[in-house]
Amino acid sequence: MTIGVYATLVATSLVLLLGEKLVQWIGVLRAYSIPAPVAGGLIVAICVLITRITTHVEIKFDSTMQVPLMLAFFSTIGLNAHLSSLKAGGPVLIRFLALVSGLLILQNVVGLLLAFALGVDPLLGILGGSVTLSGGHGTGAAWSQVFTERHGLESATEIAIGCATFGLVIGGVLGGPLARLLMRRISADELLSVGQRDEETLVFEEPKAQQATTPAAIITTLALISICLAGGEVLADRIAGTVFELPTFVCVLFTGVVLNNALALVRVRIDQHAVALIGNVALALFLAMALMRLNLWELAALAVPIVAILIAQTVLMALYAVFVTFPVMGRNYDAVVLCAAQCGLGLGATPTAIANMQAITNRFGHSHMAFLIVPMTGAFFMDIVNAIIIKLFLTLPFFH
Repeated sequence: MTIGVYATLVATSLVLLLGEKLVQWIGVLRAYSIPAPVAGGLIVAICVLITRITTHVEIKFDSTMQVPLMLAFFSTIGLNAHLSSLKAGGPVLIRFLALVSGLLILQNVVGLLLAFALGVDPLLGILGGSVTLSGGHGTGAAWSQVFTERHGLESATEIAIGCATFGLVIGGVLGGPLARLLMRRISADELLSVGQRDEETLVFEEPKAQQATTPAAIITTLALISICLAGGEVLADRIAGTVFELPTFVCVLFTGVVLNNALALVRVRIDQHAVALIGNVALALFLAMALMRLNLWELAALAVPIVAILIAQTVLMALYAVFVTFPVMGRNYDAVVLCAAQCGLGLGATPTAIANMQAITNRFGHSHMAFLIVPMTGAFFMDIVNAIIIKLFLTLPFFH
């Protein structure tokens, strides 16, 4: 049974409303800061799974809107990226990027060690490492083709999709509980100061806040987003097949950064309230649609060695956040939010990281620094670093 594009959009909206209600009604979800799209989307995915098992009817939601929503979200990240602000957060950005890069390396090391220990192809260790967990569905699909065509790994695409699906689910679920654990480790003075912060909020910090904007500003912002989508698509096509090849969403984000800062040079100001409104709507709809379209039976089809690798990667992510990221980033509230974000980045995707941060800051207070550095780190720098690290691991002797 295939649900059409308009009915899918209606279902996605209802899923978001369901998620909001579930978080309001169920204390556990609220206590552990589970994002509303994750709560609602997983309920629908589970219902689809039960329907498939009991009636042998597979419900498929149309995916037409999913990629445009994702690209629109990344374009708003670019349109919000001011180089002057990134310069101000430079030292923290570099430190966090170093931590993210360290996790990418460890994910592949752990994947390889377990692959050897379990007696399976070492490529499966890389596939169950940074390729799919930090890379997500897009990077996983791209590299799985390489693994099949150049290295002869069968069913690489199916395994990649399963691993990325696992990461998307766990990345959205792990961030809140881990943040709750770390909140107990920050000082009482730090907790008090969080509630007293009066910093100017950034685009994605308050998704539920009313945004003062106008129809003209919305239309202008939509035009800018369209330019980002078109420019990013052209750029992605131009660099496809070269050493500089990057996913389309990274090219869209880069186009947004260039456009935003070029307009700033000629003193043309982008209405950030309109960017916030459209960006948060696109993010919420994309996440809800992605989660409710999850084929959970693909996880059940993963072989035991892959499941063992994924469980180990989940434990690694939690331990790395608690014992490495949290102390290195300062053992404060911003460090807590960054750890929750890293769960999204390291196991799911940048949208998952943003949703994790929003769920926490909506409850405890703003984290200006986290929202300044995480979107650009996860959506731009991390993909470049990940591509370099994957290529370096593939040069190891046992892959030849």
